[in-house]
Amino acid sequence: MSTAIVTGQPVPGSSLENDLRSLGFEVRVAADAADAGTLLAAVPAGRRVALVDARFVGHPHALRLGLTDPRFPLAAVTGAVTAQPAGREALTRALARQTTAGGGTAVAVDSLADRVVTALDAEGDAVYRPELGSLVATVPTDPQTRNEARQAVAAVDDEAVRLKSAVKARDGFFTTFFISPYSRYLARWCARRGLTPNQVTTASLLTALIAAGCAATGTRGGFVAAGLLLILSFVLDCTDGQLARYSLQYSTLGAWLDATFDRAKEYAYYAGLALGAARGGDDVWALALGAMILQTCRHVVDFAFNEANAGDPAGTANTSPTAALSDRLDGVGWTVWLRRMIVLPIGERWAMIAVLTAVTTPRITFCVLLVGCAFAAAYTTAGRVLRSVTRRTRRTDRAAQALADLADSGPLAQVLARTVGRGLPGLAVPALALAGGAVAVCAAALSDFGGPLPVAGAVVYAIASALAVARPLKGALDWLVPPFFRAAEYGTVLALAWKAEVNGALPAAFGLVSAVAYHHYDTVYRIRGNAGAPPAWLVRAIGGHEGRTLLVTVLAALLTAAQFKVALTVLAVAVALLVLAESIRFWVASHLGGAPAVHDEGEPA
Repeated sequence: MSTAIVTGQPVPGSSLENDLRSLGFEVRVAADAADAGTLLAAVPAGRRVALVDARFVGHPHALRLGLTDPRFPLAAVTGAVTAQPAGREALTRALARQTTAGGGTAVAVDSLADRVVTALDAEGDAVYRPELGSLVATVPTDPQTRNEARQAVAAVDDEAVRLKSAVKARDGFFTTFFISPYSRYLARWCARRGLTPNQVTTASLLTALIAAGCAATGTRGGFVAAGLLLILSFVLDCTDGQLARYSLQYSTLGAWLDATFDRAKEYAYYAGLALGAARGGDDVWALALGAMILQTCRHVVDFAFNEANAGDPAGTANTSPTAALSDRLDGVGWTVWLRRMIVLPIGERWAMIAVLTAVTTPRITFCVLLVGCAFAAAYTTAGRVLRSVTRRTRRTDRAAQALADLADSGPLAQVLARTVGRGLPGLAVPALALAGGAVAVCAAALSDFGGPLPVAGAVVYAIASALAVARPLKGALDWLVPPFFRAAEYGTVLALAWKAEVNGALPAAFGLVSAVAYHHYDTVYRIRGNAGAPPAWLVRAIGGHEGRTLLVTVLAALLTAAQFKVALTVLAVAVALLVLAESIRFWVASHLGGAPAVHDEGEPA
């Protein structure tokens, strides 16, 4: 339970105390600053505590935004300030200064809460102030201004604002116009029944897995049911985020579950479609794996570009003609929606998959998906390359470390990189990463299964990847290195499984790429949560991208096609067990250990 300390003389007819209780606060009343300090000291250290001026007038949702958001140690709106356990010391110190300065006198003219916020700012403590928009939060000092404030409160529908703000501000066309208009009401329904975002996230995953099972039946009825259930899963996927925003139920674990389950749902559905096609005599596992590889590489491009430009001084990442043109286009309404649609974000993508599943075949579904995602990838990557080559500042050390973590270099590349020394200059780094990856994939795809050429290609790739990471990744296009590595590793596995021409090899490759992709996504979510990369022992245990690529090519050279299929399966299970066990341990421990709450708005793609 949280505690709210209401300071100053009570105002007749005020609903403040009831509003605070409705938000989960236990209310205590302090006559002056000294009394407030005494009450604050009596609150258990593990509780959230708030100081609220008794004269406060405003919407309950303004108080909710200012006093209950779990993401910030210190937060405030006019007339109210709150601290979570991590911010209690700073709040106590600031309040003590007011007690000393004010001599313990009653608060009559100004607001104790606002003075405390001023003191926190002066001491350099970060105080979060939510954007209230049309919501009211004020401390009137006389009857006339109080009456005007109450009229302003009555003029704005608090619940309508709360419901509208539950919807993500920037979203795709399909989500904005076909899902959010009713999913927000589903989010409110869930909130009123005490459901949590994590429960809705889990329901969305289960619905998608059932959809994948329906697709795996290979019947027309199963395909239609799969399409409908996939849309329902997406509705629930939107609802969990809207529920989190509506009720401010943010958490580290919730952000990880939401992001991880999105990937699990989509890729499990790909597998279901491939199984369904196989029941009808059509082998589309190569297309399914290709779609997963393309989509994963698209995400890595997004992640790497964003991390490379994180921490830039304001505006320096957008000083390019491309960025200026993009800003101008954002002023034309229809171009905004067109640009959001052509990048095929999750809403448009899932709607397309659902419709194509219901009315066509898995092969057509995958072919259209591959074409659409390839165009979207080319469009977004080209724009980011143009922005990067005209960028005027060097990357920060944090950005370079994030790119190194995303690269996922194993022991082999690290040893070779130390041997090489300083590394390559400028654009040679991404060019070498691309060339080395192309050699590995082409060697696997263009040679007969069991030959030595793929091994030689993997050796060239390992050397090239070591050269690429021999120096910090601070070049203009160095953010392309991680996606090039992903494409090389996944593409090599796909090519070798395809060349094996044995039943079950491609599904085994699908499983292996899924396990490794999970590890790469997990790396991203840890970096975003400021938790660092996965531990070094895990990266060493699973070999790094170059080690796994070399291992798979050696297995293909030494084993028969049937044995290779078994080896891929064993490798997939081993990698999955290692990365899942460590990932679950880390995120659960972070959640139980009180890691700062976060909210992942999700990827546009």
